[in-house]
Amino acid sequence: MTSDKEKKVTKKELRSVFWRSFTTSHSWNYERQQHIAFCYSMIPVINKLYKNKQDRIEAYQRHLEFFNTQTTLHPFIASITTAMEEENANNSDFDSKSISSMKVALMGPLAGIGDSLIGGTLRIIATGIASGLCATGNIMGPILFLLIYNIPNLILRYLGVFKGYKLGTTFMTQISNSDVMKKVTFATAVIGLMVVGAMVANLVVVSTPITIGIGDGKVKLQDTLNDIFPMLLPLVTTGIIYKLLKKKIKVIYLLIGIIIFGIIFRALGILG
Repeated sequence: MTSDKEKKVTKKELRSVFWRSFTTSHSWNYERQQHIAFCYSMIPVINKLYKNKQDRIEAYQRHLEFFNTQTTLHPFIASITTAMEEENANNSDFDSKSISSMKVALMGPLAGIGDSLIGGTLRIIATGIASGLCATGNIMGPILFLLIYNIPNLILRYLGVFKGYKLGTTFMTQISNSDVMKKVTFATAVIGLMVVGAMVANLVVVSTPITIGIGDGKVKLQDTLNDIFPMLLPLVTTGIIYKLLKKKIKVIYLLIGIIIFGIIFRALGILG
């Protein structure tokens, strides 16, 4: 993917990323969550950088992978990704897999930061300030809430696009001609796996009410499993589903299967 003329993203594409990022939660789904919105926000960048149809398809597929983060920080991740796509379009030796790894490494930590600062702090402050006016029936109550909550959000989104792109291009320039990229790719892949592992432990809930023994000697199987290998059942469940996905079984069939097995195993007293 090399060319005689360097391919560059302009402010026009970055502004498009900013406006398109507002669709983050409008196309959410259970399989890949915010992936459609992320790919949608990257379309102007992809079309600018890649003239070859196959290169565009590969880029679209990269950004239709699982993605989920706090909505205000979506533009920041997209702009860093834009810088990496730009490097990929101009450097044939660039490892495009590092783009996905970087996204995964960023989305988890930034989701936690965004939820704490935006959802857990700014939203509460805005509610506290506006609630007194709302209680008296003053129309300025909801207006004040919207201003206090949304103005910082808009500023963070807009700055996130341009600062993220600048940070990304500087970073890529420094490492593109060294072996640091291999280390970064490895590190982001490791962090990405850690994030996915944490998501499994927190979001996949599978337990068993089975007890072993009689009378005072009864032992809860779940407690024993937790002592030996915490979160073993969620891990095994995730592994089975992953294997089935690798075999190209449709997600809708897996969802239906999970519901059916959950009902049956619950009725039999195998799962809690």
